Amino acid sequence: MQIVHLGQSCLLVETGAVRLLLDPGIYSSGLEQLTDLDAILVTHQHPDHLDLDRLPALLAANPAADLVVDSGSVPMLVKAGIPHRMVSPGQRLELGGTPIEVIGGAHGVIHPDIPVVPNNGYLIDGDGGTVLHPGDSLDPPGRPVDLLLLPTVAPWLKISEAVDYLRTVAPALAVPIHQAILAKPEKYYGLFRELRPAGTDLQIAVPGESLKL
Repeated sequence: MQIVHLGQSCLLVETGAVRLLLDPGIYSSGLEQLTDLDAILVTHQHPDHLDLDRLPALLAANPAADLVVDSGSVPMLVKAGIPHRMVSPGQRLELGGTPIEVIGGAHGVIHPDIPVVPNNGYLIDGDGGTVLHPGDSLDPPGRPVDLLLLPTVAPWLKISEAVDYLRTVAPALAVPIHQAILAKPEKYYGLFRELRPAGTDLQIAVPGESLKL
């Protein structure tokens, strides 16, 4: 199994059986070069996770790819005339023989005056282990995880909450994501490394480069 971080929360996950793209948003790079995708998974409707302007070209370059989304993204896709498949937390699906469990339910709270939107986390059971992409939420998976894609900084997230989530999930490996707004994310990475639970490794994915697991 290998992953490629394409910016913010966008990742290409290759399980050995399928090529999955998660959260192609406005901060993502390299979308135009992607082909042979089996599915595109979207955690929620915010533009840093779903770039509606570039999505049609991405789908055209990957005609066999299923577009799998949360309920909150559906109205925008319907308006744009983009075919999709909606899934909700608690559902299980299979893409190319790879089981995927949908977890979560709600985006992290930014402020009480800002409505909370739906959010799907995706728990991918690949040949090389289990990968969790939580989207913009800190819902625990309820079972062991080999790779946690760990949100780093956001309007809805404090560093202490991210550390507590890392300790709760206690994956074999954590890779920080959702850091596009940080000029110098190394301080956050250092805190994760210092405060991680015993038995958890931390690796930094260089944007655009493959990280083999």
